[in-house]
Order: sequence, then C-alpha cells, then structure tokens
Amino acid sequence: MTTYLVAGLRTPFCKVEAQHKKSDAIQLSIPVVQAMANIARPDMIVWGTVIPSLRWSNIAREIMADAKLDATIPAYSTVQACSTSMVGVFQAAGMLSDHAPLVMVGGVEAMSQVQIGLTQGFSNWLRSVMQARSFGARIDAIASVKFGDIRLDIPSVKNRSTGKSMGEHCEEMAKAWKIPRDAQDKIAFESHQRAVTAMAAGFFDDLIVPANGVARDGIPRADSTITKLGTIRPAFDRSSAGTITAGNASPLTDGAAAIWVTNKRGRSKLSASAATVKLVDYEIAAVDIFKEGLLMAPAYAIPRLLARHNLTLADIDLWEIHEAFAAQVLCNVAAISNEAFVREKVGVSAQMGAFPWERLNPNGGSVALGHPFGATGARILSQAVKELAAMANGKAGKRAIVSICADGGLGTVALLESI
Repeated sequence: MTTYLVAGLRTPFCKVEAQHKKSDAIQLSIPVVQAMANIARPDMIVWGTVIPSLRWSNIAREIMADAKLDATIPAYSTVQACSTSMVGVFQAAGMLSDHAPLVMVGGVEAMSQVQIGLTQGFSNWLRSVMQARSFGARIDAIASVKFGDIRLDIPSVKNRSTGKSMGEHCEEMAKAWKIPRDAQDKIAFESHQRAVTAMAAGFFDDLIVPANGVARDGIPRADSTITKLGTIRPAFDRSSAGTITAGNASPLTDGAAAIWVTNKRGRSKLSASAATVKLVDYEIAAVDIFKEGLLMAPAYAIPRLLARHNLTLADIDLWEIHEAFAAQVLCNVAAISNEAFVREKVGVSAQMGAFPWERLNPNGGSVALGHPFGATGARILSQAVKELAAMANGKAGKRAIVSICADGGLGTVALLESI
C-alpha cells in the first residue's frame, strides 16, 4: 500500500513571550485542528508535545474535545523530543487501512506556558498531609516537612542523563568536527534570507492559519547580515573557542502544526490540487550519547536510508534538514560526506558522494522559522511536500530527504518522492 503525505497547516511561529504567550498547548493547537477538520474529517488524530503538563495526559484527545470535533474520532498522543510529529507520521503510516484511510498528525509547543512544579519531596509531603486520617496524623505529617524540599522544581533545558544542554552538546560536536563560526553564521544568514524571500513570494500563505491575531511568522529577519551575526557572543561556551550563538541557533518558539497521512482511498477526501507526495521509506536511528554527539543520529539514518534504495546524496533533489543549530547541520553533513565515517561507523559501504548545498532548505529552516519542539516535524514535512510537489510540476520521481535530530541521541529521516 502506498502512503501519501499531503501538506497541512500550522500557526505562525513566534518567539516565546510574544504573540502566543497566553495560549497553552491545547489552545494553540485548536486553530490548526479545526482548520484541518474543515478540509476533511480525519479517521484518527495523532498529536504530540514535548514539554509535559500535569493538567492532561492524552493531549490529542483533549485538543479534539476542545476543538469540538466528532467525539467518535480516535486520538492519541506521541512524543520523541524534536522528532515528535515526524515519528507520529511514521506511526500513522503503519496504521492506515481501508477503514481508517486519513490520519491527521501534528504537534505543538507552548514554551511560554511551561508549568513549574514542586520537588518530589515537597509533593510527597503535601500528599501525606492531605491523606492524613486524623488530626493527630495530620499534625505529625506537617511536622515531618523537610525545609530543603520546599521549593519550586523548574523544568531544565538540560539532558537528564548528561546534565548538559543541547547547545553545550552541539558545541562539543562543532569542536569534534572542526566546524568554524563563520560557516555557522552563513547557514543562519541563508536561513533568514530564504525564509524572508519565501514569505514575500507567498510560499507559506496556504500553509498557515491565523492564531492569536497573527497571520505571519514572527521570527525571520530581513535585516540579518553576516556582519551582525558575527558580533553576537557565544551562548554556551563563552570562551574564545565558543562558536554557537543565539544568532546561529533556533530560538525558543511557540507554535502548532499538522500534516495529512493517507492512502489512495483517503486522498479522495482531500482536494486533488493539494500538494501531495509519496512517503517512500523512513529510518529512525539512535546513538550512544556518551560516545557520540547528542545530535548526530541523522548521520547514521541518512546513509542507511539512501543505501537501502541505492541512492547517493546527489540523487536527492530537495534536502530539508532541521536547523536545531547551524553547527548541527554542518556536523551531520560533514559526517555523511565522509567516506570513512559512513563505512566504519554507519556500516554502509556505498559511497554517498558530495553534498549538494544548493538544494538545502530553500524556504528557510528552523533557525529563521523557529522550533516549537512538537510541531517541527509536521512543519518541515509540509514544507517539503509543497516544495517537492512544485519542483516536480507533475513529474514523478523527484526525491526529498527530510531529517530531524532529537534530544537523547535520536534522529528521524524520511524519503519522499513526487507523484
């Protein structure tokens, strides 16, 4: 059975504490889900968010309920860090059937609404007080408090296992692969320039639904220059050796996005003119983060996926690589272009060839557009679907690779083909 991806919709992406700051993850998802459901009734909804909340567990079902969709539509949640809505697409592809041919997949991140909790010790103490069955037992419970536990537990941006942030890990990767600062700033500059050009050309117009009074992305900068980017101080390694800055890294972002996953039968429910491509195959990879760069899993996934289809880097007409950091893009491309790395570490004997930089992120990437963790997969896939369909202009056989690195040493990569 052939699986198709049809370009979906998203909110404008905005920096934290900006236009979306008063919307939680459910509220921010509703405009997208309602707009998608107005196009067609989904047979299932798969939705994800990375930052947890104590107010819900299955956010997909809560969004569906608040959006007033048909209550008989099944909905479940998924998560895989920055790859959340991309892995949701892979899951949906495996569940397509004649009786469920159309799945809405998406994700959201409301980073302005991160919930601050209590320490586990303080939570345990409060629970013991509330559950006490007598006045004396309650007094004893109150007296048992450990004052060191009485504090807020603010969610960390650091990896739980290593204690280091993704930026710190990426600095290590940049040093290991000898990625210079100017190359990173060039990636960032081009990301902004391409995003601004795409916005002016109307590329995003049919991919975005207004939310919170905003109809356009709020992050791309028309005034970005290499010179300006070069003046920004390093954010993670503040010594002279640091190269990653706020300018060449993706910003903390609020936003929601969705995409359609369907088969031949489900396509009949959608417009024949909607941008559509085939999901040919995918690869999910993982690395040991104590031995390998935290964000290097795509360097393993891409060669394996290409080799499976007897393809080289040059055989791919469109590359959409998530720009968590410009350095991460450069590190992964350096790795997949390195014959020894691909042969000895990835275990692929086929030569990948030189990377076609001119085919990378033609409409901007996450540095310019933003990176709401749970939404990035659906955003980048919809963008790739639209671009690839337009490139093909009705001709089959054009190919795209969509790649996302994710915290925890994970990476997801999709191979798309025009129809």
